[in-house]
Amino acid sequence: MDFLVSETLKARYLREGEKNWEDVCERVAKAISMTEEEYLKFKDLMVRKIFLPSSPTFMNAGTEFGQLAACFVIPVEDGVEEIFDSIKTAALIQKTGGGTGFDFSKIRPCGSPGLNEDDATCGPVAVMKLFNEATEIVKQFGRRRGANMGILNISHNDILSFIRAKQVEGELSNFNISVMVPDAFMELVEADRAGEIWNRQTGVTVGQIFTEIVEGIWRNGEPGILFYDRINRDNFTPAIGDISATNPCGEEPLLPFESCNLGSINLSLFVVDEKLNWDFLRQAAGRAIRFLDNEIDKNTYPVPEIEAATKKTRKVGLGVMGFHDMLLKLGLPYDSEEALVLGEKLMEQVTWAAIRESRKLATEKGPFPEYEDSTWELPIRNATLTAVAPTGTISILASCSAGIEPVFSWVYRRTRTVGREFMLVHPYFKAHFKSKLPEADYNWLTEHVYKYGTLQNVDNPELVNKEEKRLFRSALDIDWKAHIDVQAAFQRHCHAGISKTINMPDSAGKEDIRQALIYAWKNGLKGLTIYRTGSRQLVVLNLKNFKTEL
Repeated sequence: MDFLVSETLKARYLREGEKNWEDVCERVAKAISMTEEEYLKFKDLMVRKIFLPSSPTFMNAGTEFGQLAACFVIPVEDGVEEIFDSIKTAALIQKTGGGTGFDFSKIRPCGSPGLNEDDATCGPVAVMKLFNEATEIVKQFGRRRGANMGILNISHNDILSFIRAKQVEGELSNFNISVMVPDAFMELVEADRAGEIWNRQTGVTVGQIFTEIVEGIWRNGEPGILFYDRINRDNFTPAIGDISATNPCGEEPLLPFESCNLGSINLSLFVVDEKLNWDFLRQAAGRAIRFLDNEIDKNTYPVPEIEAATKKTRKVGLGVMGFHDMLLKLGLPYDSEEALVLGEKLMEQVTWAAIRESRKLATEKGPFPEYEDSTWELPIRNATLTAVAPTGTISILASCSAGIEPVFSWVYRRTRTVGREFMLVHPYFKAHFKSKLPEADYNWLTEHVYKYGTLQNVDNPELVNKEEKRLFRSALDIDWKAHIDVQAAFQRHCHAGISKTINMPDSAGKEDIRQALIYAWKNGLKGLTIYRTGSRQLVVLNLKNFKTEL
């Protein structure tokens, strides 16, 4: 793990003259702080890895780029000039490490009449392919792979071709795709009214659309689902407009041209003597909010429209990482009732502390400009405050489990990371079993877990006892309902959304996926990503039985 951290730091974050982690934190703290006191507090948060902002801040703060935000939503209008304007804006964002989300629903369906009566329009999927190729070119100029979210409303005439757009692995490789679904559609699905016509123009039924969604998820994990009405119930500025798009990982629903700064608190560091230090957590959350709010004013924006939209609402996204590591330190299985209760309380306390700090900032500096027309009852500095991101790279830097995900496997191979491949053993697993077992038995156990992704099928109680099996449950040991329950627990006290993968074994059937989508909607999730193990060839986290080539 230490080697992975050092290689990641060297490949992505060290700037000229910088030699180590402290140098990076020094640069970032100086760039973001407004006062000497803030500088000292911000640097301490990062050096100790208590709180880390997202990658663009680490890459660009205090440099000539100065672009700090991770998440953007760029509108796509139905016109040649507007489409290429959006591509240019996305390119400017991506070369500095930001991720872009697009709602392609305004693009006319494929075959619709064009301006020239002899021509027909190409449709949203073709436009999305154009954006994908532009991202491919931008990769040559940036230090971080460009990422996009392509979204289409389920009522669009081209919805079936959109759902099938990533049917072949490798197609639209720079995009995640998601279908925007209203409650009315899910109500028909739940009521088993598959034969009802959903789109009168095309004659497509509820069942045809939903079957295609389930097929796509079962085949290779796409499309994802976004629940429109649930997202907009938490739209704190409805007077500006409805929300129809998110950032690439789905945790940050944003209005057109809005951007958002993300950062995460490392929960694994808040356990002292097998107890959580709640006061320390609330203090860290408050300081993190001040950090993220400062970023809005310190940021160098790619285009004026993004600066204007962002400063109207001043949205930030404070989240958490290291949740599973924290549970291990507390001796709690990930899929236990105690973990669910604790997860909900954690997010409640982080959000409460964030609101308290944002209200202090409103007193000091004024509320966000659209506050009077918002749903907030008291003055507040930021329209939204919390979001749980996937924390892929910053959790590597923090040496903790990603976001609120369970550990993928206690032993696994990580590929497609800073151009290298790494064999990793979870430090808690290593510390526990290496001290307990003879070397030969420990080596056998690590090889077994690397092969199968689990230790639940070890039959020797001297190697792995019942209590160890209960605690050391990794992603594929956990039922999909438990995955969704954890996401729902955090979502209940989160302003924006939650990025989390609902892992299913390769044996999972399409009925499992159908039930999971309904269950997620009924439990208040804003979106859902399901991945069936082995359904893709090119993935970042691998086991021996699912070995792939880079």
